Formats: sequence, structure tokens, C-alpha cells
Amino acid sequence: MTTKLRIYVGSVSMELEDERLILQNLMNTDPFLSASCIPLLSDCEPASPGKALEGCLQCLDGCQVCLLLIGVESAAAAHELSIPHAEYRRARERGLPILAFIKGDRSIRREGETAGLLKELDADGLECRGFGNIIELQKEVRDALVALLRDRYEISPTSDEDDIAESTIEATSVFESRPLDRVRWCDLDMNVVRTLLASAQKCSPGELSEEDLLAGAILRGLAWYDSSSGEHYATAAGIVLLAKDPSAVFPQCRILADAYRSAVPDGDPRDHEDIRGPMPVVIERAIGFIDRNTRHPMRVVGLNRIRLDEYPVDGLREALVNAVAHRQYEDAGRKIILEVFPDRVVISSPGLPPRPITLASLRRGRYRPCSRNPVLAQCLSYFHRIEERGSGFRRMRDHMLNHGLDLPLLSTDMGYFQVTFPGPGEDIDLLRVPDRHVRFSPAAEAQLNERQRKMLQWLAEGQELTSRQCEAEFGVSRPITAGDFGLLVKLGLAEKLGGGRSTRYRLKSRDR
Repeated sequence: MTTKLRIYVGSVSMELEDERLILQNLMNTDPFLSASCIPLLSDCEPASPGKALEGCLQCLDGCQVCLLLIGVESAAAAHELSIPHAEYRRARERGLPILAFIKGDRSIRREGETAGLLKELDADGLECRGFGNIIELQKEVRDALVALLRDRYEISPTSDEDDIAESTIEATSVFESRPLDRVRWCDLDMNVVRTLLASAQKCSPGELSEEDLLAGAILRGLAWYDSSSGEHYATAAGIVLLAKDPSAVFPQCRILADAYRSAVPDGDPRDHEDIRGPMPVVIERAIGFIDRNTRHPMRVVGLNRIRLDEYPVDGLREALVNAVAHRQYEDAGRKIILEVFPDRVVISSPGLPPRPITLASLRRGRYRPCSRNPVLAQCLSYFHRIEERGSGFRRMRDHMLNHGLDLPLLSTDMGYFQVTFPGPGEDIDLLRVPDRHVRFSPAAEAQLNERQRKMLQWLAEGQELTSRQCEAEFGVSRPITAGDFGLLVKLGLAEKLGGGRSTRYRLKSRDR
């Protein structure tokens, strides 16, 4: 396949709104399906039934597969047929593959026009798979799409992709896919919306129009259309990520941060913050809280003085992203807790790891990633540029080791999942300088005199130097500057550009 398969998810019945959004999220976050499919929901149609039908069929005409969901309640009729019935006939006329799924036992009596649609499906010999809950629905739909992709396009998921999908489906919470009418699209924090979607779509924020933002949010399960009111609203995931204050709807969407004077909690922390806001912003504010309550020793590295962090910021961010993405949101009474002690930082998230992940497998680093909130996990990976697939805990370990610190500790306590980052304690010299600051090796710099060090500093600031400039600056002859540049080139610190009178030198990039 050179392009992704466009999957139309039909049925505008409010009875099945949760299921449609969950299927959209499945196709957007499943490691195999997301590489092969794009789900399309007819969520931009106006409230008028006649025009709604027109919008649905127009959306369907741009797709290669029709996926129909059939509920128990009667579908509202538009003209002679209900919208799902008209969608089915259009797909059949166009010869599209049709995948039909029916809620509940097939023998349940269906109301009104829904019964007519089922009778026609039976007459046409179309198999209609049943499902009882969202887990069964996701499994049935994934199996059907995998079979379709295998039979028509000869592509199949790997065993790892199948295992990840099974674990994620079993762990999936219905929380993030709920189509709530609490926060309108226009009331979200559009700066956060624009930043998130620009990162997801790998473009400049200024390139996205208002229409692009809405379409991108709908596609990623962050917004939905309510045909009864004609308004777009945020889903639960959209509220968590994009609302100006998600805690106004979900009180649990906060990080309670405390910094203590001693190694045990007390009732009088030296710093405290109840951090609220769009959760991607809250994560960065939590990083700021840690920054102002931890030490930052200075180190001389080559030509510069470097401010070190007591803890690796990237490792802390991984832990905070995991806490937000994988917490149990159904537990509305508990918040994420951030504690900064003189000897450690502790991040506690409500809920234990979703099955089949265990503490033992996390500690060994041998587990397949899955999330009870895959949409939140994916969107946060875009926003914070963290690789969503793979092990965030392995990366935390690497960050701590590279920083000169002990491995993070994973534990549980009274229903919280905890990550503890041990600090350097009194031995602050344990901290290592991050690789990005080590531009020149100490061994190479030791071979330079003061004049050559000054030349290297100018090169490091982005200047391109010529022999004439250095002769004038230092009052030395051409052979001396030629020797200076020759040594810098030999040590791999500078590179020569041009020739003759146009010869100049610049800092040699670490990538060249």
C-alpha cells in the first residue's frame, strides 16, 4: 500500500457515539492499523437531517471501506431511509468492502427502520458480527480490518504488534473517548491546540488554519460534533489535554506538588503548588517546580561554565508524561502527587499498571507497552516529543545512569504507582555533564594556548575566521595564524572552507 486506507465509520446514532469514537481511537493508536488506515467519521454535518445525509454520503464517497455500527434504538429517518441504511446502499452501489457490527444479541428485537436495515443485510448475505461491550467491539473490528488488509493488500501485523494491540484493548478505559457536552471547541486553549497539532502533523503552527485545527482534533479523538446542537465539543481526552482548566470538569486533573525540608513529609512544606491547566502545560510547570526546588551546581566545561540540574530533566518529564497518560482517570478523588525531598523526587500516579504489566516486568524492562488511555499517551508523545512506542521506563533508567545517579525505583503505595528518582545527596560531584555540552574533549583543549582557545571560542559562537582577522586581533604574523588554524583542524575542532584569499575557517560540527 502506498497510501493509507480510508475507513468510513458509519452510524450517527447517539446510542453508538462512544463506540464510534473508541473505534476512531483504536485505528489512530494501534501500532499496525495506524500505519495502514485513517478513520473518517461524518462529524461535520449540519443538524438538518436532509443535509446530514448529504454530508455523510459525501464523506463515504471519499473512503475505500465502509464500517457500519448498528444499535438497538431506531435510527432517525431522513427521506425514505435512515442514514445508516442509506450509507449501506451507497457503499454497496460503489462496491466497497462493508464491515457490519451489531450491538447486543442478534435475536434482540430492533426498532423501526433499524429492523429494515437488518433484513436487507440478511437478504444480501452480509455477515453482521455481534459485540456486547467496547472490548469485544475493538477486537472484532481489528480482526476484520487485519483480515481485509491481509487478503487485499498482503500486509499483516507482526506478532509484537498483535500482542501490543491485545494488551491495549484489554486495558483501554472508556474515559478518554466520552463525548461530553461540557466544553465547547471554541473555549479550548487554542495555543495548546495549535502547538499539539503542529507537532503531530510535523509542520509550523502558523501553517494550520482554523479548519485544520478542528479537523485534526476530530481525527485524533479530541473533539466531536453534536448534531442536535450544531456545536463541536471536546471529548474527555480533549478536555484533559486542551481545556484551559480541565479540573473544572475533572477535579482529578491536577498535580499537587510539595517540596520538603527533610527526608520525610511534614505539614509545612517549604514550597507548594496546586498545578492546573492543560495537562501538557501542567507537565512543564511541574518540571519548573522541581527546577526551583533542587540544586544547580556550576561546572567549567572547556570554554564555558555550565549550570547542571540535580536530576535529568528528560527523565523527570518521561515520568510525568507517564503519570498523566496512564493514570486511572475513573478515580476522581485522587490527583497526581509530586514530592521533592532533599535526597529524592517522588512522582505518584493513581492506579496500578494495567494488566498484563507488572512491577516485576517493569523493573526487568521486559514488557510490551500498553496504555489504558492510548489517545492521551499518543498526544502527549507528540507534544513533548517523546517516543510513544517502546519503554519510557528504560529511557528513565538511561537518563539517570547518564546523569551519574542510581536507577529510578518503581513501587506501589495504597493504590498509587510511584517512581522515585534517587538524588546525589551530599555528593553533588556525582553529577555528570550532559553530552550536548561537551563540544570539545578536555584532551584536545589541553593542547591549545590562550590565543588558540580564544579563536576556538569565537568559532564556537558561530563566527567564521580568516588569517587576516586573527593577525590583526593578536598582532602576530601569517605563519603563526596558519599554524594555529592547522592545529585546530588537526584536532578536529575546525574545518577549512574555500582557498586562496577566500580561505576561512568555521567550527567543525559534531555531525560532520
